[in-house]
This record gives sequence, C-alpha cells and structure tokens, in this order.
Amino acid sequence: MQLDPATWRLLVMKPASGAWNMAVDEAILNAVGKGSVPPTLRLYAWNPPCLSLGFAQPVSEVDLAVLEEKDWELVRRPTGGRAILHTDELTYSVIGPGQEPRLAGSVLESYRRLAQGLLAALSCLGLQASAEDRYTLPVGTDPAGPVCFEVPSNYEITVRGKKLIGSAQARRRDGVLQHGSLPLTGDLTRITQALVFPDEEAREEAARRLLARAATVETVLARQVSWEEAAESFAAGFSKALNLRLESSELTPGEQERALELLHRKYRSKEWTEKV
Repeated sequence: MQLDPATWRLLVMKPASGAWNMAVDEAILNAVGKGSVPPTLRLYAWNPPCLSLGFAQPVSEVDLAVLEEKDWELVRRPTGGRAILHTDELTYSVIGPGQEPRLAGSVLESYRRLAQGLLAALSCLGLQASAEDRYTLPVGTDPAGPVCFEVPSNYEITVRGKKLIGSAQARRRDGVLQHGSLPLTGDLTRITQALVFPDEEAREEAARRLLARAATVETVLARQVSWEEAAESFAAGFSKALNLRLESSELTPGEQERALELLHRKYRSKEWTEKV
C-alpha cells in the first residue's frame, strides 16, 4: 500500500534512566491522544544499564540482588513482551494516533508497516535484514521464556536467522506506542546474569541459546556502529520507507510535566514495577 506523505516529529534524546525513558514514552502517548503533538519517532538510549520487564512479566523472574550488585536499574514497560537488558543499544519509539495510516488496524498490520521503516534503517547501515510474517520456533523453545531476544515473533527483524531488533506495542484510547531495541555491541548474554534460573546449567544453556538466536550490529557487520550513526540511519530509513518528513523537535512543556508526574507516581514506584 502506497502511503500518502506525512509530517512526523523527530526526537533525538540524550541517554537517561529507564524510569524516565518509559515515562517520556507514555507522556508522548498522552499528548498524542489530546492532539497536542504530531506522531513522533523518538530515538534514545539508557544510562545506567536497565533491565526492562514486559507489562505482565513476573518480577520473580529477576534476580534483584544481582541488579543491585551491578548497579543495573529495573523498570516495567507499558508494553508487552519479555525482559531486555538495555545497554550498548539504540532504542526507538513510534507514537501516534490509532487512525494514522502507518499505525491503523491490528497489532500485526501496524507491525508489518513499521517493519518496513526498520528494514530500511538497517539497510542504511549495510544490513540486509528480513521481517517474516510468521516464525516457527525451534524444537524445545519455551515461548514464555524470560528473555526477549531469544525468540522472534511475527514481523520482528532478523539477520541471517538471528533476531536483531526486539519490539513491543501497546494500543490504547490515546493511540499506539511501539518501541524496540537495536543492540549495537556488547555481550548479549549479560541479561542471563540478572534473571532467575533453576541452576547454573540452565543459565548457561539460556546463554548458549541466546547467542545462537540473536545478534548485535557489530557481530553482523564486523565493525562498530556508533549510536549517532544508527540514529541517522533510523531517521533516513523511516523517512524513505514510510514516506515521512521528519521535523526535529523537543518535548513540549506539557510533555515534560506529564513525564515527571509519571516518573514519580508510576515508573519509579514498587507498586508498578513489582505489580506482577
């Protein structure tokens, strides 16, 4: 389907805590619902490293003592999916009203359209990726396992059969929020240190499966890609594939105020983080 031209807002933001990043995504969603801001592509990073849980993922799957020992944060996302350790990555979020043609329809329909922007972004980096409409899990795979990057889902992005971008979506009255992670470098198995397993053999097996089924940009390209280069590629890829004019901007004062409220009342609170 040929998409008519549209103008979206582009936010390129400094690294921030996990709680702030999630608060900002939701604050933008609230603003979109009020019609006070246009659809937005946001590019960001995390500092310090942060383990994020899917909306309904039990906190009992997390080794809280290890997080404290490593000074890694913990946050619960407003979207579904499984755990991700956010470090050495570029994170994107797409936020807009449900009637926006690129976001309209079902979750899978919008995933499929947005996947074209992600594929184009990776192509700008020299990565020939794919987004299959259906994945068959290897024999013995637990689809409810705690690690997001171990298992691709429909229209998620893979290179040479390995998952490269993990995404999750929430659809609300305010609109649609989809965010996802592109690991640029580093050891993907670090996440297994922060999760609970029956024994060390199970942890080591999870790490082996993860390396067999997921990749970083550096391992695929055999070179390091900076966050800035990746961000430029995302902006170019989304513009080209989705027929967008991206206008660089900043959060509005209203979004800033709402994000601060969500930060303190929700994303830093145990009631939210440990609700499951």
